[in-house]
Amino acid sequence: MNRRSLLLAAMAMAAVPAEAAVFSLHGSSVRLDIDGEASAEQRALIEAWVSKSADAVARYYGKFPVPNVRIRVAITEGDDVGGGITYPGRIPVIQIRLGHRATEAVMMTHDWVMVHEMIHLAFPYMDGRHNWMAEGIAVYVESIARAQAGHVPEAQIWRDFARGLNRAWPKDNRGFEISTSWGMTYWGGALFCLLADIAIRQQTDNRAGLQRALRAINAKRDFRREWDFRETLKIGDAATGVTVLTSQYEAMRETRVEVDLPALWTKLGVARKDDTVTLDDAAPLAAIRKAITG
Repeated sequence: MNRRSLLLAAMAMAAVPAEAAVFSLHGSSVRLDIDGEASAEQRALIEAWVSKSADAVARYYGKFPVPNVRIRVAITEGDDVGGGITYPGRIPVIQIRLGHRATEAVMMTHDWVMVHEMIHLAFPYMDGRHNWMAEGIAVYVESIARAQAGHVPEAQIWRDFARGLNRAWPKDNRGFEISTSWGMTYWGGALFCLLADIAIRQQTDNRAGLQRALRAINAKRDFRREWDFRETLKIGDAATGVTVLTSQYEAMRETRVEVDLPALWTKLGVARKDDTVTLDDAAPLAAIRKAITG
């Protein structure tokens, strides 16, 4: 962990409220601090929001990613969930802004931010060159985890992917470790995950996927400390029995790779019209698509 990250983590841990809710989720200890005015009813709703998000993450990984976490919810103006950030350390810290008028539907039905930030806990802290992988996993797994937990329909996440992954490859893309745009970092990283998931399943006759690789990584490493990137990928490859993560990384880290997204959606059986998606279970890769979210 570099000096800047240590400083940020220390700042995040400082000046916490005297009162906090401490509870257990999936065998892990969670300390929830709420900064700002919140009624007893709002506090109960925030705890339920944290719990539901943790359930989706634990279902995907087979456990909650770290043994201890501190979650700080800052009550702000507005009616929505604001941005979030996760800090590494012995006890990682998640900070999220929440509008004081946010409704139960906003938090319990429509939000993805809490799940996104919790997913960061499952992957080792990496330096800036590999931020695209950390953010890509969070974008990709956040959708898959919520679908697997029954929080969102399968068609919705494929609609979101079909819409969002178009932002993955800017014209100046020259590989993940050279191009560092917002689109490459978040949606490019998510596309890397989707392509890896498909390739692993193709090479293992659909017996394994990215989920198995990420579970294996989290079993040995997590966000509490920094790890070597290639060695981390090798853990995932060993769990699946194929070298997709390592070989795909080497192919894409400094080289522009063209991805025919319309053809990919057709093979997966994802047909988008305007803002709706229909799923074709007779498509060539439909069984892989269903296994990803199953």
